[in-house]
Amino acid sequence: MLDNLKKILNEDQDPKAIEKITAKLDNLLMTNEEVGYIAVQKKPAVNIFPDSIVVTNKRIILCKPKNLGLSMEFIDYDWDDIEASFVKEGILGADFTFSTKSDLTHTVDYLPKNQARKLYTFAKEQLDLLKHPKAETPIVEQPKAVVIDEPIVIDEAEVIEEVATEEVTNYAEIIPVEQSGYRDEKQFPDDKSGLGELSQDELFEKLQNYKKLLDNGLILQGEYDSLKKEILSHM
Repeated sequence: MLDNLKKILNEDQDPKAIEKITAKLDNLLMTNEEVGYIAVQKKPAVNIFPDSIVVTNKRIILCKPKNLGLSMEFIDYDWDDIEASFVKEGILGADFTFSTKSDLTHTVDYLPKNQARKLYTFAKEQLDLLKHPKAETPIVEQPKAVVIDEPIVIDEAEVIEEVATEEVTNYAEIIPVEQSGYRDEKQFPDDKSGLGELSQDELFEKLQNYKKLLDNGLILQGEYDSLKKEILSHM
């Protein structure tokens, strides 16, 4: 409150009038109520007992000296009851007027123009806060991650054992004799004379079987050429 009064006294207020008002305001202010501004009348002729107007963050307080300044009358209006405020500047000062929702109008005249403007600005700010209250941003608590320590169970049925494989370079080594219908001379070196006992049709059929194996990628081209040469030598 003292900091605000220091600013107020820079607006040409009468220090004695401010002192009298603040001494009585200490017992009038409510909890969390702060004085925003105090304006004091400055009449052109006699200014012995000026009226004052106090604005706080909760209400407007009219201060009127009574009984030759021995007592003070306080009339207050909550901001919820204030409808609007006005300032009218003249040659000898300015009038600050406010109206209530019950159609009452109050005016404090002969205020210094600078003080009247400060009153008007403060009143507009308070009325604006009532019409457009500042929305507080809700604090959203983020859900906490729940970590459950569970042992990792590996199903033995899903474990696939890796079997080492050997590279096959000779496809003829893995061709069963019963399926191919022929005996490889490389596997059976002692059976070379068996081709000579076959007829021409049988030799031609064997050559066709070798060609099918080559086309299916089961024997290499070199192996096929060797087998083909061997068969053609008996035809």
